[in-house]
Amino acid sequence: MSLQSPNEPRKDLGITFTVAAVARRLGVAAATLRTWDRRYGLGPSAHEAGAHRRYTADDLARLETMRRMVNAGVPAAQAAKIAGHAQEAEIPAIDVDAVLEMERPAGGGDVVPLGTANSYARGLSRAAMSLDSLACHTAVTQQLRTRGAMWTWTHMIAPVLVGLGQRWESTSRGVEVEHILSESIISSMNLHIASMEDPINARPVLLACAPDDLHSLPLFAVGAALADHRISTRILGARVPHDALVSAMNRVGPSAVLVWAQISGTSDPTRLAGLPHHRPAARIVAGGPGWVGQMPNGVIKVDSVAAAVSELASASRI
Repeated sequence: MSLQSPNEPRKDLGITFTVAAVARRLGVAAATLRTWDRRYGLGPSAHEAGAHRRYTADDLARLETMRRMVNAGVPAAQAAKIAGHAQEAEIPAIDVDAVLEMERPAGGGDVVPLGTANSYARGLSRAAMSLDSLACHTAVTQQLRTRGAMWTWTHMIAPVLVGLGQRWESTSRGVEVEHILSESIISSMNLHIASMEDPINARPVLLACAPDDLHSLPLFAVGAALADHRISTRILGARVPHDALVSAMNRVGPSAVLVWAQISGTSDPTRLAGLPHHRPAARIVAGGPGWVGQMPNGVIKVDSVAAAVSELASASRI
């Protein structure tokens, strides 16, 4: 977006906005606005001698269009090009669906089966298929802030992950897409968790994958959902050996422990019986569809992220 030349007569820019005010209005991070400015030139165009640059109403309209397109899955570079070059009167009329259709790669191999998934999931899928990590991160972060972690996981992220899994099973393609999406999700979830203030639990919740399980995304979803309840967590990540989990429990004295197993054969229920017994006792939750067989006494088995959040939140309020 071109800036006014210092030799031109100064235009009346009307009300102007700081980066913090624009971030609040759009529901995006100030860091995202600075990235859009640095990478794509969608920055503030109002200049006053000796003062910080400020956004005009026109700038705000362009950024709102940029946000809509990115959230719908338009690659950030293309969204910025369209928003930045549009005439002021054209901005409200930009057809995001038409832009998405133009951006769709040729051929059928790009299709992710999403069934009846909503527009937010479809937008995230398009961003992932374009390998646009910034668009993925922005879309997930926006919904975490406006709808919360549980809605974002259930209605936006999970349908895309399932669709990508189905696509891989039928084509053996898409590992790079899953990796880009996973890293973006983890980044957004970590920011959401870090934004929590004044946790209600003195003893944190430990979140770990079973010793041979690599699927750590559900841990971050649980952590972000618990953050919405102001419950603090410690996320140990994928493939946590039994001895490491025991050591972590002894060091932090958790209120509850979640051990997640997505794939059968990556976990051994009998090892859960050997976890430390503290006073007050930690609630032990075996989460995910990968747990098979009888659980030891006192271990609670759940299959979903939502059920895990419910159990862990309950234990943290005791």
